[in-house]
Order: sequence, then C-alpha cells, then structure tokens
Amino acid sequence: MFRIFGPPGTGKTTTLLNMVDDALEEGTRPTDIAFLAFTKKAATEAKERAAARFNLDPVEDLCNFRTLHSLALAMSDIRSEQVMQPSNYLELSRITGVNLTNKKTVSFDEDLPSVASSGDPVLGVINLARLRKVSLREQYNASTLEQDWNLVNYVANRLREYKKQFNLYDFTDMLEVFAAQGSQYCPRFKLTFLDEAQDLSPLQWDIAHLLDSKSEKMYCAGDDDQAIYRWAGADVDHFINLDGGSETLSTSYRIPQSVHVVAESVANRIHRRFPKRYDPKRERGRVTRINTVSALDMSQDSWLVLSQAGYQLQPIAQDLKAGGYLFNYRGHRSISEKISHAVNGWEQLRKGRQVTGDTARKIYSFMSVPNRIKRGFKKLPGVEDDALFTLVELQEHQGLVATTEMIWHEALDKIPETDRAYIIALLRRGERFNSEPRITVSTIHGSKGGEADNVILFTDLSPAADAQMRLNPDDIHRVFYVGVTRTRSNLYIVEPDDLARSYDL
Repeated sequence: MFRIFGPPGTGKTTTLLNMVDDALEEGTRPTDIAFLAFTKKAATEAKERAAARFNLDPVEDLCNFRTLHSLALAMSDIRSEQVMQPSNYLELSRITGVNLTNKKTVSFDEDLPSVASSGDPVLGVINLARLRKVSLREQYNASTLEQDWNLVNYVANRLREYKKQFNLYDFTDMLEVFAAQGSQYCPRFKLTFLDEAQDLSPLQWDIAHLLDSKSEKMYCAGDDDQAIYRWAGADVDHFINLDGGSETLSTSYRIPQSVHVVAESVANRIHRRFPKRYDPKRERGRVTRINTVSALDMSQDSWLVLSQAGYQLQPIAQDLKAGGYLFNYRGHRSISEKISHAVNGWEQLRKGRQVTGDTARKIYSFMSVPNRIKRGFKKLPGVEDDALFTLVELQEHQGLVATTEMIWHEALDKIPETDRAYIIALLRRGERFNSEPRITVSTIHGSKGGEADNVILFTDLSPAADAQMRLNPDDIHRVFYVGVTRTRSNLYIVEPDDLARSYDL
C-alpha cells in the first residue's frame, strides 16, 4: 500500500484523480479501478469527473467509485429492507425499557463521524467499541457516559439478539461482514485509490488491507496532521505506521507564507506524526490578532468563522445577523430557504413574472387568511408543483387577495418579526439573501475540507477540550492545525476570553 501524504492545499485528491485519468487513458477498464472516499460528496465528485472526461456511464462503468462503507454494502447480499431503521430502535426501546433516541435513518454513504454520532449516547458507545475493535467495557471506561455499565451491557446484548431474531443489520455489521467474508466475493482490481486514509477506524483498516490484497496496486492518501476524528474511532497511528513506500506532495496552492509559519509551529507540537515538509504559495498573506470580530469588514470575499466548540459560535451568529450579513451557521443558512423563496417569489410576481406552484405554496404559507388569501386556498389544493402562475392568475383562480402594491413584508405578514427585521437588514447591506452565503460559521471539525479567503479563528477551549489537552494534546494540536490551514489569504486570531483555558497560537 503506497501512501501519498497531502498537507493542506497540496492537491491530494486532485493527485489521485489525475492518476485515475492516466490509468483510463492507458486503457485500464473503469470497472478495474476502485476509488474510495471518506464522504459521499468526494466519491461523487470523483465519479462525475471521470464520467465527463471519458464519456463513461457513472452507474455501469464507475460502480466502484464510492465510500468504503457503501462498497461493503454493495458487495454483500444484504437487502435494503434488512437495514436497521429508527422504527426498529423505537421497538427495541419498548423491549428494553430504555429510551434509545436514534431517530436518524442511516445512509451508508455517510462519513464515519456522522455514523459514530448516532444521536443516542448508549448506542454511540456500543457502535464505537465495534469500530475501534475494543471490548465494550474498555470503550465504556474511556467514555464520559453517565449511564450505568450494566444498562449499557444489557442494551448491547438485547440489540444483538434483536438483530439476529429479525435478520437485521446496522452500519457496523456491514463493515464486519465485509471484513470477515469479503475476500471470498470481492473482485480483483488493477488499481485501488483510498482518500482521507487518516480518518479510517481499525475496522475500516481491515477492509482497506483486504482491498490491498485484491489489488495490483493500491494508493492511500491522507494527512496525519489533519486527523481530527479520533473521537469517532479513527486510527491515525495505523496510517502513520503502514509498511510500504510513500511520497509527500511538496507545494501548497492554498496556504500563504505568513500562515504557513503559524501552521508549522502547531504541527511541530504534534508528537505522533509522519515528518513532512511542504512549501507555501508565494503570496505573503496576513496573520492578525484581534480582540473582537465586530471591527472587521466582512462585506467582501469569503469567510470562515471557526471555533473549537459549537456553543462558542452563538454570539458571533447573533452579531452577524444584527449586522445584516448572510451566512451559513453549522450547516444551515441564516435565513431559511423557504422564506427566501417566498420573498423572492413574491417580488417576481410583482414584476409581472411567473412562479411555480411550489413557490406559490411557499408564498401562501406566510400569508394570513382572509386578509391575504381567501379561505380554502391556503395550501393550494390541486395545484401541481411545476405549474406556472402570474399574480393576476393567482388572484383570479387561486384565492389570492394580496395586491401588487404590497411589498414583500406587507404581503407576507406571517413571516416572524425577527426574520422580517433580518431580511430588511440584509437588503440594506446589499446582500442577496437568496444567494449562496459568502460567510460560514462552523466548528473546526465541521470545516474540514473547506477553505476561504479569510479565516477568523477563536482560541478558547471548552472544558472538555481543556481536559483533553492535558491527557492527549496531539488531538487538540491537530484540531487547531486544521483551523489555521483553512485560509487562502488572511488569518484573524481572536484573543481568548479566558487565557488560562485557551489554545496558544
């Protein structure tokens, strides 16, 4: 297994995709290539690129471009109706008398952290023990779970019996089955590529080695300095200690010189790492220490606002709203798409343009009866989503009472007052509130793989992270290394509220 170490911005995934292109150009059959990514998004991008460049069928020709876990599912004989769903966990709750709050339908294209954080702390510990291939007792002892050990062990036993009785499988079962039996039915590959290898759990590493034995050549790419998912079972030491050759991509196309100095100072604090050297891009960039974010002008370019813990982001989100900025906040737009479509749709109607039935339904949902809509028309019964209407047609046939003289905040009188004030602030600033936000507010973990022209990095640590810093500082060093290296130009380091509980940059 040949390793490709890709420090931030060095084009690790692009390097793998270029190798795929070379293999296809040389005549390798696409079905003889496996490209395995950590997330569905990454796997889909690789598949779409190869399909477009070589005029391939993404379903038939590129069936092995997928996540590692979906490969395990696709090659097994497990049917979709055999997969554990929230209703099964609800039934298990009734059987055990323990409230198991797994309300999430598992997608087997999700990444490891999404699956490991099932939403239920007891199920999370049970699942994590299996991903890490340690005993449940060991994982329980290492956790901060408040529930009694006997209860956790009881749930684990009942879960195992329940799945066996009804012939059901959960996410980790898929991996275990493939790791144990995959050598019997996994085809041979000429080339196998594995991206983000530093994030694999011990159970996933079993599958990676199985694929290596089935491949003429296997390349795994990653960066141990960016391994921030150890809490979700990732085994970065396995990646560091792999046998075989390696190369390090030597030039970052993202990190400017001034930021590279800070990044290297953080990386050099990591004790367990593969030594590597890479050069920054030529631009100098800027590193600035600030006391408050409010002094920054964020009206241009792209921005990432990052913190170690999610609760630390709430004040900055409130400040951005007050300032009339549009942003993504922990995966969600600061103004809902439903409201955006409704406001934009109403203004389109006022300009004499058509809107779809779906947009009209969103508009109606924020209008009162009977002042804006006649009774009986609130949900536009019988109207197809793709039907087209002008304002006059809605007035004549679909119960619309509101008139063209009413601007959006008069017509859509059911929009909450806080959202109304926020949209007005957005428009005053000149933001297009229905566009893709330039600003993202996220935890550092949530930003991995992202980048922006400017990064604002908070250095305060949560109590849990502060404790972790004393027990296993490498984990925290890696988190802040990822945070520092998201910027393409400028890094703004926010001075901590509590110097005694912060990360020193």
